[in-house]
Amino acid sequence: MSVNNRDPESRTRRAILMSGVGLAGSWLLPGTLGRALAQPKPATSTAPRDPAVARQLSPATVALLEKSDFVYVSPLKANGQESACHGEVWYGWDEGSVALITARKTWKGRALDRGLDRARVWVGNHGRWKGLIFNNEDFRRGPSFEARAAIDPDPALLERLMQRYAVKYPAEFADWEPAMRSGFVSGERVIIRYSPV
Repeated sequence: MSVNNRDPESRTRRAILMSGVGLAGSWLLPGTLGRALAQPKPATSTAPRDPAVARQLSPATVALLEKSDFVYVSPLKANGQESACHGEVWYGWDEGSVALITARKTWKGRALDRGLDRARVWVGNHGRWKGLIFNNEDFRRGPSFEARAAIDPDPALLERLMQRYAVKYPAEFADWEPAMRSGFVSGERVIIRYSPV
């Protein structure tokens, strides 16, 4: 298993691996196998950022979004099927949408470049998704919603996200803040909003 030490998503996965979370159970659960990427569809450049859109979600889901450490995100193919990626990621709940910063080259970023602007998002901390032998599908037991994804270039959002990350992930955030900030400025990293639809 290769770990990209420049990516906080990979570092979080490594931390879970090193702590042994789920070694005896959830890591050995059968998972789904990945499939080939679908044909692209036209991209959208913006996502709705209306806090009222959160009313589409149950109060319990919104409460969990406000306090959970992770969401699991799977971009959807053009035919509506989930992609092979279901990774656990850091995020902030902001203006009625899940916001996260990621390297542009990750599948989440590449999906948008290919015009795939829909995703499924699960909420909660269910351990590392990618297991040593099988993938951990426990995240599917958590609440989920479909979302429209879009890159948000707003520097004010970056500041809000950095403030939230500092509180939510104090043990690791200081190591990743400089790369996130410089990557955002250079375009190597992007902020993606996942707005419920």
